[in-house]
Amino acid sequence: MGLLRDLRVLLRLPDFRRLLGVRLLSQLSDGVFQIALAAYVVFSPEKQATPGAVASAMAVLLLPYSLLGPFTGVLLDRWRRRQVLLYCNLLRAVLSCGTAGLILLHVPDWLFYLSALSVTAVNRFVLAGLSAALPRVVDRGALVTANALTPTTGTLAATVGGGAAFVVHLFAAEGDAADAATVLLGALLYLCAGLAALTLGRDLLGPDPERVRPRVLSAVAGTAQGLRKGLGHLRRRPPAARAMAAMTAMRFCFGALTVTLLMLCRYSWSDASDTDAGLGLLGLAVGLSAAGFFAAALVTPWATGRLGTSGWITVCCAASAVLLPPLALSFTLAPMMLAAVLFGFTTQGAKIATDTVIQEQVDDAYRGRVFSVYDVVFNVAFVGAAAAAALMLPADGRSSVLVVSLALIYAATAIGMVRVRDVSRGTPRASTPAG
Repeated sequence: MGLLRDLRVLLRLPDFRRLLGVRLLSQLSDGVFQIALAAYVVFSPEKQATPGAVASAMAVLLLPYSLLGPFTGVLLDRWRRRQVLLYCNLLRAVLSCGTAGLILLHVPDWLFYLSALSVTAVNRFVLAGLSAALPRVVDRGALVTANALTPTTGTLAATVGGGAAFVVHLFAAEGDAADAATVLLGALLYLCAGLAALTLGRDLLGPDPERVRPRVLSAVAGTAQGLRKGLGHLRRRPPAARAMAAMTAMRFCFGALTVTLLMLCRYSWSDASDTDAGLGLLGLAVGLSAAGFFAAALVTPWATGRLGTSGWITVCCAASAVLLPPLALSFTLAPMMLAAVLFGFTTQGAKIATDTVIQEQVDDAYRGRVFSVYDVVFNVAFVGAAAAAALMLPADGRSSVLVVSLALIYAATAIGMVRVRDVSRGTPRASTPAG
């Protein structure tokens, strides 16, 4: 297969392999940490989670650090990205240890959320930095394949990390000790990710040495101006802006479906008192969704070669609109698990194409800022979806109105993408001076 040949070529590039290794370890740690949070917040025997409680937890963990997004982008375009990957992962290891301690001390929920927020806030620098650095280690012609491989294998790594967290819960005594042990496992993996960043050259991942600004205060002071220039650059790249908008809409839908699935696992498909059974069903759904991500990585390079990036995003949106009602309106286990596979496929397929459009269209001097904005709108969309789901979902997670509304959003997004001119077939990029 052409994809497998391309993957072999990419994996022969030592710098690409090293950057991929940092991503895999980082997202492996994320998977462990996220399942630990889900177990503590949603599946704890002492807690009776509601859609509103889940939405509140997502808002606490996602919205505040969205404020870091503009600073993230400007700093990624001013700091050595290798150093960002190193120090942020080491910091997350330390903060995760603190979070584990708070779990054991039975602190109030707000203090736990604040600690967990500190871990996930640093994650913004890591993920945006990994995406901004990718074009520095592969040629432009290989970006679609690289984008198919790196985020998807990162998601698979997060799934493996989630599986490791399930194993810890399986063998550890039920309760806070198991949650704390899981968080400590994540801390160890964050440490390994930080050390793996040392295998990359100090200046390899950019930005160019003449653009590095070692003074933090001066970089932060220029954030507003830098963000304005980054957004202006994005406005001059309509294909990138429209692809980002479409992906944000899909992220909103995926977030609402995630809350629905959480509540179904917790209350509809298992005894509400048997939290291990509910957590196991969630693990199955996560694993099936990861299988969809992997399939998208295999298919997307082939599909974009024939349909173009915008065409493939359109197909993913349209397929989601058509498939969602028949699979989700029954709210039964088997169809919803099939939906986890298929929507994992369509969401990841669209994301690979979107990442490629942004990387091809946005100049390196602005790429960190644009990817950080991309990351912020992703999180805001996910939190907005959780809030909408909280308003519409009953405790058991069954809402036909929500499912139909999401199908209409998918359909509207597909229609909006139909008129977008593709950029993967040689659309020239206008060059703008860096600022």
